[in-house]
Amino acid sequence: MTLTFNSDIYSHLLSQHQPRIIKTEEENEKFLETVEELLSRSHLTPEEDALLELLVKLIEDFEDKHYQLNVSTPYSRLLHLMEARGLEQADLVEILGSSEIVTKIMNRELEITKEQAEALGNFFHVEPSLFLSD
Repeated sequence: MTLTFNSDIYSHLLSQHQPRIIKTEEENEKFLETVEELLSRSHLTPEEDALLELLVKLIEDFEDKHYQLNVSTPYSRLLHLMEARGLEQADLVEILGSSEIVTKIMNRELEITKEQAEALGNFFHVEPSLFLSD
């Protein structure tokens, strides 16, 4: 018995889950949950298998980019210092200027400027260069 691939079913799955390039931790978590749910099933249809393969590739791409082992970045250093002090994004608004700027930095849409690095360095009592890209 050969299983055939049904494009209509696959289109419905794509519409339901809307896979796309992962840009945030929240999107990554959402797709991880879908992958876990698919993996928990004993039998996948060819369409579900194709969706699973696509989601795994998207997750791998995101995690390769954002979770490089033993690579310290300005972003990871900021996260570490925030975590060590039990700080939330809102705690950085006064330092960085606005909640919009904080959100964009935390979503990696903006790099930290020299002025912001100075402010963060003063706040955390560390060298400002820790927050600047090489």
